[in-house]
Amino acid sequence: MKVYIEDLKFLTIIGILDFERTTPQEIIVKLSLEYHYEEQFINYADVSQHIKETLQTQQFLLIEDALLFLQDSLKKEFSTITTLELKITKPSIMPDCMVSVGIFKDFNS
Repeated sequence: MKVYIEDLKFLTIIGILDFERTTPQEIIVKLSLEYHYEEQFINYADVSQHIKETLQTQQFLLIEDALLFLQDSLKKEFSTITTLELKITKPSIMPDCMVSVGIFKDFNS
C-alpha cells in the first residue's frame, strides 16, 4: 500500500537565520510512503500528527536535519514502512520562489 500526504501546512521554528529562530514560519510537508499491508493499516492522520508534533517540538536548524530525524522517527513509529519520501518546503523564505529539500529512503536495502 502507498500513503500520500500533500500540502501539510503549519507554523514552526526551522532555520539558521536570526529571525527564523524567533518567529515561526509556514512550512509545507509532502510525504509518500509504502508499507506492508497485512490486516493493519497506517493511519494517515496519525502520520500527519506525528510530523507536525515532531517539527514543532524539535525546532531544527536545518531542513536536512529535520528530514533525517523524521525519517527515523516515522520508521520507529510505523515499523511496516518499506519506503519513505519526504519533502519540506519553505514557501515564504525567498521573495521570488519556494525552496524545498527532500529525502528518499528504501528501508529494504
